[in-house]
Amino acid sequence: MWAGNPNMLYLNELGSNDQRSADRGREAIDTRGAGTYDSAGFGAFPLADRRTILDAEQMRRVVRRMAGEVLERNGGTAGLLLVGIRTRGVPLAESLAAQIGEMEGGEAIPLGVLDINLYRDDLSTVANYPVVKESRLPGTIDDQIVVLCDDVLFTGRTIRAALDALIDYGRPSSVRLAVLIDRGLRELPIQPDIVGQRVETTHDESVEVRFLEVDGEDGVDVTTVAPVADAPKTEGE
Repeated sequence: MWAGNPNMLYLNELGSNDQRSADRGREAIDTRGAGTYDSAGFGAFPLADRRTILDAEQMRRVVRRMAGEVLERNGGTAGLLLVGIRTRGVPLAESLAAQIGEMEGGEAIPLGVLDINLYRDDLSTVANYPVVKESRLPGTIDDQIVVLCDDVLFTGRTIRAALDALIDYGRPSSVRLAVLIDRGLRELPIQPDIVGQRVETTHDESVEVRFLEVDGEDGVDVTTVAPVADAPKTEGE
């Protein structure tokens, strides 16, 4: 996600670009050189390693498999509603809907968009004025089979917030969870129903998911961040 200085790539937290909960505060990777910087611009963490988990073609195959699993679990498209969690859960939901529609002879699959910022359990600690974007659902969700879609499942706190937000719109018959990457390290008892790929990670790694619609390319990387021994501590460490 690009913000402000075009040379700076902002990750929502050290652990994963999925996590709106920002347990350790927002980190920035300066793409002009190997290193990360805190919000004041002081170098703190050099990049130690980056490895590709999925390239563009692999990611497309994974999404197609996930779409097949959604269809199989639902027994077709009756009552099906895909809801993407902002930001990168939205292009995942759109990709799944496109694949399912193709499998079902061009049928249009209902899509929704959910913003969970006001439902975060750390809202009071991360911003005085949270940025709240629009949630859009195609009519009622009562008695629908809702598939929540997100790019990365990490602590589970984003999904907990999404469930709270969703229930404000009605009472679905069931809610399922589809994630492109499950990186483990859960803090809440939340598990996915449909997983693109499971990846073992540590708290010193970030999972970077890229979608063509948002980032200009498809792919998934895991970046290892190595602390510098004499670097000053940043808030939240």
